[in-house]
Amino acid sequence: MSDGRLEELKMEDTGMSRDMGSMRDVRQVLFQEDADSDYGSHRKLGRVSPQRVLAGNVQFPDLFQTSTLLFYERFEAYKDYLLGDCKPPEVREFIAEYLERALEPSGWKAVWRTDIFEVLVEVSGLSCSNLKAVVRLCEPFLCECRVDCVNEQSIRDILEAKEQKVPLQELYVVFDDSGEYDQTAMSIEHVRFFYQNIWRSWDEEEEDHIDYFTRCVEPRLRLHYDILEERLPSELVWEYRAILTRCDQVYSKFINLQNTLSRRDSDSGCELDNLSMVEGMRMDDELDNLKRKLKLIENPLLRYLFCYQKSPGSCSFKKKGSRPSGGRVMHVVSTSMSIQMLMCLTRERLEPESCDPSQEIQFHKDILEAVDACYEGDLVLVCPGHYVVHSQISIADSIHIEGYGMPDDIIIEKQGKGDKFVECCGSHVKISNMKLIQHNAVEGIISILGGKTELENCVLQCETTGITVKKSAELQMTYCDLYGAKGAGVEIYPGSNCSLIDNGIHHCRDGILIKDFIDEVHNLPKITLEMNVIHNNEGYAVVLVKPGPEQDEVRPETKQEGEEVRPETKQEVNNIGADGGTSDVIQPESEEMHPEDGGHSKDEGTEPMVEENGDPLTAGGEDIPSDYCIASDDVDGNQAIVCELTANSRRKTMIHKKRLSTLGITEADDEQIMSQEMFVSIADNLFKRNGKGSFGIFLF
Repeated sequence: MSDGRLEELKMEDTGMSRDMGSMRDVRQVLFQEDADSDYGSHRKLGRVSPQRVLAGNVQFPDLFQTSTLLFYERFEAYKDYLLGDCKPPEVREFIAEYLERALEPSGWKAVWRTDIFEVLVEVSGLSCSNLKAVVRLCEPFLCECRVDCVNEQSIRDILEAKEQKVPLQELYVVFDDSGEYDQTAMSIEHVRFFYQNIWRSWDEEEEDHIDYFTRCVEPRLRLHYDILEERLPSELVWEYRAILTRCDQVYSKFINLQNTLSRRDSDSGCELDNLSMVEGMRMDDELDNLKRKLKLIENPLLRYLFCYQKSPGSCSFKKKGSRPSGGRVMHVVSTSMSIQMLMCLTRERLEPESCDPSQEIQFHKDILEAVDACYEGDLVLVCPGHYVVHSQISIADSIHIEGYGMPDDIIIEKQGKGDKFVECCGSHVKISNMKLIQHNAVEGIISILGGKTELENCVLQCETTGITVKKSAELQMTYCDLYGAKGAGVEIYPGSNCSLIDNGIHHCRDGILIKDFIDEVHNLPKITLEMNVIHNNEGYAVVLVKPGPEQDEVRPETKQEGEEVRPETKQEVNNIGADGGTSDVIQPESEEMHPEDGGHSKDEGTEPMVEENGDPLTAGGEDIPSDYCIASDDVDGNQAIVCELTANSRRKTMIHKKRLSTLGITEADDEQIMSQEMFVSIADNLFKRNGKGSFGIFLF
C-alpha cells in the first residue's frame, strides 16, 4: 500500500475520532441530568464531573463538579453515611469517622479557596477529628489573588502559621479520570454543604432524644431546595435569612458574655456581674424566640399553617384616593377595538340611561396599565380577549374590574415566576365576569389583605393556594368556580369575614381551610357557607386548624416541636408528622353525606367542648349541655362544621377566662366574648367525592 494511501487512512481515522468525540460531547449535553429539580429516581450517593475553572489570568486544572447534587442525593448521603442516628453532640464525631473511611489519606491535589486568594496545593495528610488536611504548595506555583499584597512567600507564611493545616471545606479536589478520588471529592462536598447550609452554632447544645437528622437536617435540607427552586415567597425567604443572621449575632454575644462571666472572680465586681447576668437572661430569652421562629419556617407543615401572615393594611403599594380633578373614569381594555365591539359598548354601556354622559373614557391595551391608572371609584371594563400579564395586579383603591361578556371569553393569564397574582386591600374592590389563570406562582391566585373584595361570576384556575383572606379582610364570593389549587381553595384567617354563596370548589388539595389560633379569642372569623358544591378534592371539603388539647394552658408558639399530640376521645386520629419530628393530627368526621337533609344554622345556646377524657368542660362548677357534641357518625356535613366551630368558640372563651384568672382578673366581659359568633350561617352545601370526607380537624 502506498505511503499516500496510508496518510489518507490516518486522516480519515483522525476525522472519525474527532467526530466521535463531538458526538460524545453532544450526547453529554443533550442527556445530562436535570439539576433544577429535586425529583427523580436517583439512588446513588452522588455524581461528579469535571469542570473548567478560569479565575482571572490563572488557569487552574479541572476540578470535580459536585455542587449541583439533587435533594435525594444529599438526603441519602447524610442519612445513610455521614450522620445516621447520631444526636446533636455526636455530629462532629460521626462526620470524622466517615471521613477517615472515605478520604484518600494523601497524594491528591486541590485548590485551596479563601475570600482573598485561590492556590493549588497537594494534600500530604489528614486530621479528620479537626476536619483539616495537611497541605503543601504545588510546583509550579499557581495562585489567583484578590489583593496585591499576597504572593508566594506570604502564603507560605500563612501555611507555616497554620502548621500546614487548612479546613477541608476550603479544598476543591482536582479532577482525575482514574476514579480514585471521586469519593474524596464527593465526601468533602457533603461536609462543605453541611457546615454552610445545615449546621448551626447552637445545635451542639441541643439535648434531644430524637436523632439530629430527623430533627434538623431533613427540614433544613428541604427548605434549602425549596428556596433554590423558588417555591417560597421572597418575603418569607428574606425573613428567614434575617432571623438566622440575628440569631447568629445574639448567640455570639451570649457566648462571649458567658465566657466573660466564667473568667471573673466571684468576689469582685458583684454589681457588674449581676447586670451582666440580667443581660444574659435577656439574650437567652431572645435566642429562644428566634430559634422557635426558625423551626416554624423550617418545618414545611408549620410553615404552611403559620408563617408569612401579612398584617392588615401592610400593602406593598399606596392608595391614590379620589382623582385630583374630581369625577370618575371608565377604563376600557381591549387588545383591538372593532366597529361592532364599539357599537355594542355604546348601545349597552354608554347610553345616557346607563352612565353619566359627562364621564371620561380612557382606552388601554394592557389591564395592568388600566388598573395603575385608576383612582377611587373608577371602573375597568375588560373586553373579550386573552390578556397576558407578567407582574402582579395590585389594587389599593375601591374600583370595579368587570369583564364585558362571559368569563371564558375574558382570560387574564399570569406568566413568569412571581409571588403574587392579584393583591387587594381597597375598602371595596369588585372583580366580576372573567377568568384568571395562574402559573409558576408561590402564593395564591388572590390575596385579600384588608378591606372588602367581591368576586362574582369568575373562574379561577389556580396553581398553588386559591384565595387567601387575611385578618380583618372581607370576602364575598358568589357564582364562582375555583379549581386546581395545590393547597386549599380558600384559606380563611382569624379575624376575617368570609361569605361563600353558590360557588364550586373542586380538584384542590382541600376545599376550604379555616385557620383558628388559640390566641385569637376576640378575633374569631365570620363565616357564611351556603349552597356551595365542594367536590373532588384530594383531602377534605372543609378543614379546621386548631390547637391540640394539650395547649389549653399554653400559647401555641411555646409548644416545643416534637411533643406528642393527644387526640380527643371518640375521634379517629391519623399521625402524619413522623418525618419532621412533629405530631400533626387529622381528625376526620363523617364521610357519608346526606345533602337531602338540608343545612342547619347556628343555635345560640351553650355548646360543649369535649376534652381528651371525653368529659365536657365545666364553668363555675356547672356542666355544659352536650346537645351538640360531634361524636356521632351519622351527622351531616353542614351540621358537623356547625358543631365543631361552635364548640371551638366556647373553648376559646373558657381558655381566655382561665388566663384572666391567672392574672388576678376575676371579672370578664362575658357578654362581649360570647356575642362574637364564629359564623353567620352554614347551610345547604353539597359535599361529594372528597378524598378524606366532608370535614376534618387538624390539631397542632
